[in-house]
Amino acid sequence: MSRVDVKVHAPTATILMDHPPTGNTLDEPMIAELAQALFDLHQEKRVRAVVLAGTGADFCCGLDLRGLQQHTRVDELEAMALWIDQWQRMSELIEQFLRFPKPVIAAVDGRAWGGGFALALACDLVVASRSASFAVPAVRRGIIGGIVAPLLAFRLGSAVASRALLTGDPISSRMALRFGLVTNRPPSAQIWVAANDLAGRVASAPPIPLAATKRLLNETIGESLLTHLSVGAAAGATACSSETAAEGLTAFVEERDPKWPL
Repeated sequence: MSRVDVKVHAPTATILMDHPPTGNTLDEPMIAELAQALFDLHQEKRVRAVVLAGTGADFCCGLDLRGLQQHTRVDELEAMALWIDQWQRMSELIEQFLRFPKPVIAAVDGRAWGGGFALALACDLVVASRSASFAVPAVRRGIIGGIVAPLLAFRLGSAVASRALLTGDPISSRMALRFGLVTNRPPSAQIWVAANDLAGRVASAPPIPLAATKRLLNETIGESLLTHLSVGAAAGATACSSETAAEGLTAFVEERDPKWPL
């Protein structure tokens, strides 16, 4: 069953994460299909801007923590290889968004948490509904937000990054608007319309300066961002190997409070 649906309505297109039962979690099929969607739209000359959205109640609830937890049951060396692969795939997807030559607008309704927050931050502009929220609850799961951290610091600065990463507290769309992350806050029923309208306005500019501007922002001004993403992915994978992470992930899967090791 497909996790991602792509619709072209030139000069814009929509990439729709379509697996509501998991909150559009970034499991291996979802990551692969998002990467393929970006590749296909890169080649589509009719499309000059893209909207990224999710079906159901949430935009994206983050990495597949159930998958991460399953790796705790195998040999430590085998598990580490699996964790490195999963985090690396996520890092590569984020880099693909950052290098994608056409502007991408995130249409966030519901939760954009963990890896879902990273996806929104990897987009060029964000429209968020009045019920949207952003969060990095990794520390509460016994792991770290290794990929979200550099994106947060790049987009919003170290003070906001520290608050989000160390507390795990959600950021409302109203607060995100005040931080400058969100451009506007339409009702949930109008989120795609508002994002597509913004995409259409961006797409009215010629494609060559749009692509050059993205490179300037994400690869020149943000020269160290891609390096930090790789380092963050490695740190995230390493953190999964701890006893604390095993308990945090298991508690998440079993829907109980974690009992942290001393």
